[in-house]
Amino acid sequence: MTAGPGRRRPVVTLAALYGAGGSVVGPKVAERLDVPLLDRAITERVAERTGLTKDAVADIDDQPRSAAQRLMASLGRSTTVSGGGAGSVERLDMQERAVRARIEEFLARSSVSGGVAIGRGGMVILRSVPWALHVHLGGPLEARLRQRMSLEDIDHDTAQRRQRVEDRTRIEYVQRAYGVDGTDPELYHLMIDSTAVSLDTCVDLIVAASQARVAAASAGPPDTSGPGCTTSGRRA
Repeated sequence: MTAGPGRRRPVVTLAALYGAGGSVVGPKVAERLDVPLLDRAITERVAERTGLTKDAVADIDDQPRSAAQRLMASLGRSTTVSGGGAGSVERLDMQERAVRARIEEFLARSSVSGGVAIGRGGMVILRSVPWALHVHLGGPLEARLRQRMSLEDIDHDTAQRRQRVEDRTRIEYVQRAYGVDGTDPELYHLMIDSTAVSLDTCVDLIVAASQARVAAASAGPPDTSGPGCTTSGRRA
């Protein structure tokens, strides 16, 4: 999809619960819309702008990490805090604010260049962009576990352990950073039960909706009707 004169580049934010297929859907949507997948680029650019390592940026990003990684990060923070007292805590807080500010800056720029952003509160940061499409992928817990088991070829116990961590991490990030419930339907234009329809169908729906948002924004005043479409296998 090539932007013509006065035409906006597609912008899609994608929030996905564990097993909902965000890691599969996101890249395919970006490819179909001919825009960058911003996932890895965000971490790299923020690290460059803040002078922190990519690992340090990832430590306060919303991408879930393994239990071992979280333990090491926690130990590292505890050591720093115990060695420096309140000043170290303040420095850590300042680092977190700086990283989030750079993430927000990067996503704001994507409203011009276009892109698909997975997680990181994109639906809040880009809320005022008329041509942005905000999508949530979810579904019943057991169905999501089965889908992740199939995608990664893992057993049920492994999938269940990861789900407990990853869903909590994603929800808590948005709550802590922006004071909103990341599962609130009012944050999204499209909510899809991606366990009830195929992931390829999810891609089709998101691409069509994004193209419609871009066309509407390019043709006239911004749509102020707000989010409200819910799609699943059980309700229209």
